Amino acid sequence: MTSTAGGAAQLLAISDLHIGYPENRALVERMRPGTDDDWLLVAGDVAETVADVRWTLKTLAGRFRKVVWVPGNHELWTHPSDPVTLRGVARYDHLVELCRDLGVTTPEDPYPVWDGPGGPVAVAPLFLLYDYSFLPAGCATKEQGLEYAQGTGIVCTDEYLLHPDPYPSREAWCRARVAETERRLAELPEDLPVIPVNHYPLHRHPMDVLWHPEFAMWCGTDLTADWHRRFRVHTMVYGHLHIPRTTWHEGVRFEEVSVGYPREWRKRSGDPGRLRRVLPGEGEER
Repeated sequence: MTSTAGGAAQLLAISDLHIGYPENRALVERMRPGTDDDWLLVAGDVAETVADVRWTLKTLAGRFRKVVWVPGNHELWTHPSDPVTLRGVARYDHLVELCRDLGVTTPEDPYPVWDGPGGPVAVAPLFLLYDYSFLPAGCATKEQGLEYAQGTGIVCTDEYLLHPDPYPSREAWCRARVAETERRLAELPEDLPVIPVNHYPLHRHPMDVLWHPEFAMWCGTDLTADWHRRFRVHTMVYGHLHIPRTTWHEGVRFEEVSVGYPREWRKRSGDPGRLRRVLPGEGEER
């Protein structure tokens, strides 16, 4: 683990940059740290093509003391517009190597320790996927859930572009990722709080406000439902839902930090590219 944050630093977060939209790319071009020691957590869905992911992370890594990235579902798509045709684990591994070339921390690297205001705290980038356990009401199996979703017309594009190779299914890949991540989190010192960064929330409660509840199937796994208690979570940072907000569950802060699509952020007040401050929190000295 590493520890490099300065005394005036901020731990900032953003997700769902979707820079394929020119308006969102312009937001990234304007993003700047508040101090030379700021860290930035990027919770997935930077873009669909490897070239766009590289541009974004290279841009941000040149400005922030440390950038931490986790994959969203969009980075894992084998998109017809991307000349990189890798699928599944091979695509993820390629993105990890890209990040290492840029000095960006990934879920495959040692968890860095933030020792700035509000620290010390372990920053744990996670890659967990989902397993269809967030089922719609009245559905008992994945098959029933997918049939219901198809009936409503709300089916995630992952079903067509996110390939699990060499795993037999996305849920099998999810279970493998959960098992390995659980082992790593359990090895952290028992007195060290943790800030997990994952594209999806660790708990289902943020899905309560979805306009289309069936979309929850592509939003996480019940296997992590107690991780905020088991692993001393200080704040859970996630994206994916395009509903930026703060919620609290059993005394733990959950921060959805997404930008989303222009058609979504144009309806909101404030700066759509504003970086969310994770630490220092309220009452913590800067």
